[in-house]
Amino acid sequence: MRRRPSKPVSWQEVRSSWSRILTESRRFNAVMIMAILFSVISTILTLKAPDLLSEATNLIMNGILTGIDMDKVLGVFKIIALIYGASMLLSLFQQLIMTTVTHRFTQGLRSKIAGKIDRLPMAYYHQTSTGDVLSRVTNDVDMIGQSFNQSLGTFFSAITLFLGSLFMMLRTNAVMTATAIAASMVGFILMFLIMGRSQKYFFQQQESLGAINGHIEEVFSGHTIMRAYNGEPAARQTFDELNEALRSSAYRSQRLAGMMAPLMIFVGNAGYVSVCVAGALLTINGKASVGTIVAFMMYIRFFTQPLSQLAQVAQTMQAAAAAGSRVFEFLEAQEMPDESGKPSSLGEISGNVSFDHVRFGYDPEKIIIHDFSADAKAGKKIAIVGPTGAGKTTLVNLLMRFYDPDSGRILIDGTSSADVTREAVRSQFCMVLQETWLFEGTIRENLAFATPGVTDEMLDRACEAVGLDYFIRTLPKRYDTVLNDTVALSQGQMQQLTIARAMITDRPMLILDEATSSVDTRTEQIIQKAMDELMKERTSFVIAHRLSTIRNADLILVLRDGDIVESGTHEQLLAEGGFYAELYNSQFES
Repeated sequence: MRRRPSKPVSWQEVRSSWSRILTESRRFNAVMIMAILFSVISTILTLKAPDLLSEATNLIMNGILTGIDMDKVLGVFKIIALIYGASMLLSLFQQLIMTTVTHRFTQGLRSKIAGKIDRLPMAYYHQTSTGDVLSRVTNDVDMIGQSFNQSLGTFFSAITLFLGSLFMMLRTNAVMTATAIAASMVGFILMFLIMGRSQKYFFQQQESLGAINGHIEEVFSGHTIMRAYNGEPAARQTFDELNEALRSSAYRSQRLAGMMAPLMIFVGNAGYVSVCVAGALLTINGKASVGTIVAFMMYIRFFTQPLSQLAQVAQTMQAAAAAGSRVFEFLEAQEMPDESGKPSSLGEISGNVSFDHVRFGYDPEKIIIHDFSADAKAGKKIAIVGPTGAGKTTLVNLLMRFYDPDSGRILIDGTSSADVTREAVRSQFCMVLQETWLFEGTIRENLAFATPGVTDEMLDRACEAVGLDYFIRTLPKRYDTVLNDTVALSQGQMQQLTIARAMITDRPMLILDEATSSVDTRTEQIIQKAMDELMKERTSFVIAHRLSTIRNADLILVLRDGDIVESGTHEQLLAEGGFYAELYNSQFES
């Protein structure tokens, strides 16, 4: 499991992350401004109600002895009802707008991530676990969307409510306002202290979530191997360690953030008590009316309520900043060089391939291919053999331009593969790897993957060639059978499907990387005949550990420590009695 160490975070990073989130959402600025205006107006209307309620209270109190003017009182209450109704509708519209914007925004963010995945070099995926990438697409984007939906409207509403209630309180009574502010200052100070301590734990929480997702993905994808080697205790121990790291960071972040709501409730209650005492003294001295006290009791609630809301907003914004930091780190990762200015096609090619002094290493300090030069003639079968780690699969990676050489060139019909787009190079090859790759879909979709216009006759010929025709006929829906957990395929059958897919693709050059390593001897013979037919008039690169399968190769390149140590036909290399003969004979020793 590859994990990046947690790093301390600052308010600058939180601001930077949110600045990027808002920049990414700028296409929704117009409707978001409308939603914010709805929220502000709704809050202003809410602030008007206590003033009217004070008027109604004074009308009732003044009319107790002389008679209450019920028409005026009812008129005031009607206006209050209209104000609350309008406030509710505006708040509803604001929520609908923000919900729509949030889903559109997260949809666009996931689309950017999906596009980014295609533009990242293979080296990135060798350094980052699949589960961590998936966590960024799912958990982190969801966290951003959730915060985006809940925080923006609430933030502006809380600020408006706080400032508006402060203005109305000052307008109503300055002494009680000063009392309320003094009681609330403690809450402000404690809130900022808590937020400062909880930031790093929100970042650690998202990182730990990505790490545990990566571990789970690895364990499930290698479930059979893990059980075969009794690896459950080790996997469980790793999971427990990652789970404990997630629990610890989540507990610390939520514990600190959870302190804010009770703290704000305490501050609000303290404000109530302070205002009640101050209001009672002012009323006794004749400096405030009962209506003023009633209005002020509502204003103090409006004044302290935003503190609790802002505390909640701060919590979600911190979590979103942590998630945004991971998402934007992914989006800003170094991409493959832009090739829009290069030719997008090699045209009609015959299939001559030359390796010209190729040098390459996945790590610059550990070179795998030192100085590789070879020529593959069009229509010939080129076998690449050698011990594990000699650089055989690395040559295929270079040939397909999954990686570019550190120095040297690979020429296709005299054109350097680096001078055309990667898509142009890959469109000339069909490929079968050691690892079979099938997705959940029909057999037809798997066989015709990325090859339009495939007919049933083409499917029949390919499946018959690789010996799958009988198996296909036993399936209830034949090619329309969905490959999922209910369809049991052996490893050999999966390999046969991938070989049939390569035959259907029908491109001028072919790469077989241990293509028959997962099939039995009889199936291997069937596939070998199909491969011989497929390789006719095609330049074929065959990597094989079973040297018996490449005896008929036109040229065998023997690799050792990244260099060609021998080359020739099977008979020539055996006659030389060198390294190839040693490898070949070792497979038949009793």
